[in-house]
Amino acid sequence: MKNELKVALAQIAPVWLNKEKTIKKIEINIKEAALNKAELVVFGEALLPGYPFWLAFTEGAKWDLKVNKEIHAHYVRNAIQVEANELDSICMLAKENKIAVYLGIMERAKDRGGHSIYCSLVYINEEGEIKSVHRKLQPTYDERLTWAPGDGNGLKVHALKQFTVGGLNCWENWMPLPRTALYGLGENLHIAVWPGSDYNTKDITRFIARESRSFVISVSSLMKKENFPTDTPHLSKILEQAPGVMANGGSCIAGPDGEWLVEPVIDKEGLIYHTLDFNRVYEERQNFDVVGHYSRPDVTKLTINRERQSTVEFKD
Repeated sequence: MKNELKVALAQIAPVWLNKEKTIKKIEINIKEAALNKAELVVFGEALLPGYPFWLAFTEGAKWDLKVNKEIHAHYVRNAIQVEANELDSICMLAKENKIAVYLGIMERAKDRGGHSIYCSLVYINEEGEIKSVHRKLQPTYDERLTWAPGDGNGLKVHALKQFTVGGLNCWENWMPLPRTALYGLGENLHIAVWPGSDYNTKDITRFIARESRSFVISVSSLMKKENFPTDTPHLSKILEQAPGVMANGGSCIAGPDGEWLVEPVIDKEGLIYHTLDFNRVYEERQNFDVVGHYSRPDVTKLTINRERQSTVEFKD
């Protein structure tokens, strides 16, 4: 098996809070990535259908505010229910083009009642099968006003050629224990997805790479004032306080030595390509392997609960 894996980083803006149109844009980028011989394409955090930028501009923490209730309802209506086969067209494209996909979605989880939404990272393999749906463990700051906290069920890795790939959402990447869970499963290609900012990606991407001696791909989205659709509820109120640029990208790749392979790309929409050489993982693990020869499980050990959490359990 060849050592090399060609990857594509899809640094794009969503058709904000419009799941049908955003899916179409995702499909276009999958097709283009496949046409350019990519074997894995990665999209940013919550890209489908978009990040909740309004919370910072509409008194998001104000109790019982009608504006926030109405925008939230619009958000939930445009979230994805995986069980309802809303990702089928994307899965089909992955299978047809033999390309794996990591995709950040807002998930309206049926197994939690179908009304709360989770920031989820979905892995679709090259056979078009959904192999994991990782719900973000801890929403960050104002995200907690619209996203529910997830669980450990999606802390999984997947074989992709010689690589073992896993991923986390945004500030989860700063959490040492979830990272360690993936390392312990053999991860050597780490996917970090973000709403979009080089402020987030410029340090942690290289740090994780150096800590784990793995390749790290950070993928961010873009968002400017003009990306808000005209049918967005309370658009004028959102735009009143919104800056010109809310997400400037910052997608990048670090190698297993912690050095840049692709430095953060700013304010540029499109696909970013790079070919990874698996042998670099073995080279860098020679002197440090965080869960292998440089670990002491007799002294420190991590326990993971991967049970999918639910409020009710039925025994018929």
